[in-house]
Amino acid sequence: MSLIVRFDGNMNVIGKLLKEYRIKKDLSYEKLSAKLDLMGISIHKQSLYDIENNKRTVKDYELFGIAHVLGIDVNDLLSDIKKQFE
Repeated sequence: MSLIVRFDGNMNVIGKLLKEYRIKKDLSYEKLSAKLDLMGISIHKQSLYDIENNKRTVKDYELFGIAHVLGIDVNDLLSDIKKQFE
């Protein structure tokens, strides 16, 4: 039995948008991982893939770091879930 509760069957709510923004910025998983590492946030490239494919949760500091590296606001990554509650 998993202790992780899923939202709409997903491990996170940013996966799809993370992929879109990462591709727009022309960042590979490896480059994004390296930039996060420079901020002191260690997320392996496989874990980034897992986040995009809803196989891994995202910690709050990881969310902030990802948004910072992508040059966007955290809320940009949360826009899909925001729409569900409007």
